[in-house]
Amino acid sequence: MKNLKIFVVEDEENLRNLIVSYLVKEGFEVHTAEDGREAVSKWRENFADLMILDVMMPYLNGYEVLEHIRASSDVPVIFLTAKREYEDRIKGFETGGDDYLTKPFSMKELVMRVKAILKRTENIQKDHRIIVNELTIDPDSHTAAVSGIKIDLSVREFEILHLLIKNKDIPISREQLLDRLWGIDFEGDLRVVDTAVKRLRRKLLTAQDHIKTVRGLGYKFEV
Repeated sequence: MKNLKIFVVEDEENLRNLIVSYLVKEGFEVHTAEDGREAVSKWRENFADLMILDVMMPYLNGYEVLEHIRASSDVPVIFLTAKREYEDRIKGFETGGDDYLTKPFSMKELVMRVKAILKRTENIQKDHRIIVNELTIDPDSHTAAVSGIKIDLSVREFEILHLLIKNKDIPISREQLLDRLWGIDFEGDLRVVDTAVKRLRRKLLTAQDHIKTVRGLGYKFEV
């Protein structure tokens, strides 16, 4: 379990610090955010092996945060909530959560669940590579290759490519790309999306024709 990274998103400072303390004692590297907006922003810079995600937070709730993250990652997630209703648990799992803890909870139980999920994930050992004709991308290492030749993509370019491939043949609007990948508080306009897609296409060489422009809407990845 050494050197694995946990991302803790919790707006209650005392509880957040307590969780961090227990996880650090277990040998984990821990990063934190105190609200939904900060979580989305930090995630793009600090990928983790597991997330502990509070549901009720300012700006974006836990479900909304996970919707953003699921656009580029299958990271395991444990939801934390004060809610006990059955419908809330179902929503958590439908959003893509892996486990659910209702406050108040035992720190020992949280650590036990973290270890259990990481062990299960390690044992699965899936190959997450996506191969489309001459194009191969690996979401785990954030790398891409065309005809076996590695291409140098920025984090944003890779995220655009990954999102388009995951939704192949489905048009994604410029607004959706801007909101999901740049964040809801980004102050630029839609031209930043067009510029990033233009750079991405140029780098994809012979695979660039897979990215189609949908006039008046946005882009799609076509097989």
